[in-house]
Amino acid sequence: MTAVTLPATARTGGSRDLAGTGTLLRLALRRDRLMIPAWVVLLGLTVVSMSGALEKLYDTPAKRADVASSMTGNGSLRALYGPVFSDSLGGLTAWRIGGIAALLAGVMSLLIVVRHTREEEETGRQELLSAAMVGRRAPLTAALLAALVADAALALLIAAGLAGAGQPAGGALALGLAVGGTGLVFAGLAAITAQLTESARAAKGLAGAVLGAAFVLRAAGDAATEDASSPLTWASPVGWAEQLRAFADERWWVLLLFLAGTAVTVGAAYALTARRDLGMSFLPARQGPARAPASLNGATGLAWRLQRTTLFGWSAGFLAAGAVFGGIIDGASDLVGDNEQARQIFERMGGQQGLSEAFISALTGMLGMVAAIYAAGAVLRLRGEETGDRAEPVLAGAVGRLRWAAGHLAVAFLGTALILLLGGLGLGLTYGDVSGQLGLAVGAALAQVPAVWTLTGLAVLLVGALPKAAVGTWAVVGGCLGIGWVGPAVQLPQWVMNLSPFSHLPKLPGGEATAAPFLWLLALTAVFVTAGLTALRRRDIG
Repeated sequence: MTAVTLPATARTGGSRDLAGTGTLLRLALRRDRLMIPAWVVLLGLTVVSMSGALEKLYDTPAKRADVASSMTGNGSLRALYGPVFSDSLGGLTAWRIGGIAALLAGVMSLLIVVRHTREEEETGRQELLSAAMVGRRAPLTAALLAALVADAALALLIAAGLAGAGQPAGGALALGLAVGGTGLVFAGLAAITAQLTESARAAKGLAGAVLGAAFVLRAAGDAATEDASSPLTWASPVGWAEQLRAFADERWWVLLLFLAGTAVTVGAAYALTARRDLGMSFLPARQGPARAPASLNGATGLAWRLQRTTLFGWSAGFLAAGAVFGGIIDGASDLVGDNEQARQIFERMGGQQGLSEAFISALTGMLGMVAAIYAAGAVLRLRGEETGDRAEPVLAGAVGRLRWAAGHLAVAFLGTALILLLGGLGLGLTYGDVSGQLGLAVGAALAQVPAVWTLTGLAVLLVGALPKAAVGTWAVVGGCLGIGWVGPAVQLPQWVMNLSPFSHLPKLPGGEATAAPFLWLLALTAVFVTAGLTALRRRDIG
């Protein structure tokens, strides 16, 4: 734990309830000195680079008008990205990346808030800090301020980057505020879930479920109407980001919704924290049975019990995402039209076979890169059990370290294959002739497994050999996502593309498949896992 000296008297705002807020904020920012900049820079540069990619893709007003018309007329695409409000370059940038950036800003914010509230209480660090002169509301205030710093930096980077790239300053500012404002709303929601639940994992899960529900509401509303006028869209904070209409005669009054949403959620969180004791919650964990089931007799059963809810959620999400992607493929020809540059980009992403097959390959590749997020989280659960002092009681018995780790790694590796199978199944069932396309879609999705396993093995290596740097797994996964998502459009150098294991996979279906890349990736995975487990056996636990 980072050393901190707390003030002896309250000096923050003259309020005893806020005593120590400044010190706790500095502590939070110091602990997140890598995580927050990584999130802000990667997400901000992704938004800014999308503008340049679209400029190369649709380099004339006529092409931009055609793609805007095609996007708005396709209900599946509206559900995924929202409607297009302007066929300008800035308007297409806001359409293509604005909603996704707002969603990810929400993820960033909820992770920051839960990390510095419920997680601090769960590990006992907050009780230690509260023994000094720390006000009741200081920890929550510091966590929210840390999220505010991250969201403000992200909004500023997006606005400055797009304005510097030649986009209208008003639209750039609107898009930045829309993304940052969405993050703040979900920071407030995470502050509420941190009061309601007993564990950081439950708080993140509940906040993530609300975030997912907000996305579904926005998607359902946009699929039903072409102008985002559905009440479902207005009911979602993610929908507010598009209602601001960056680069399309901005509605600045929509910012009041973000302010009101943040004020209501933060106010509710403060009211809840004033009515509970440290370490307690309003939704206590349900008591388990008096006798443990037979499935908990071993370390593998315990790992499954701990991770099964997460796996079930990812499985349902991948099945639904695959179904949405299947509906998009039917409009692939309309999306590309006669734009040769667009065709070339999709060929670089999915291969030079037929356009529909290239779309299947590109979309299953996207599923593979997202699956790496699940795999990384499943492996890092090992480190969480270790730092939360829950691994020691298990290892104090007859359970060895390798056996303990094997349970979590089985869930990580096999769970990855399962969610990709379901993603391919959903895609194949909703696209064209089931008998002809189902096998192709499932095969293309499962072909991503070796690349995901390589990143999973790297996570094992970091947890075993460099435990304090294990959080860097997220930066590696994020980098691979950025390479695969933006690289083909901006034509990154081949050596940069080769840094991602996904770049070495054959483009299926339709591409030439050989065993060599799969075997090399599996061999590299085996090396990473072996080295990581060897280091885990030799180092201290904790």
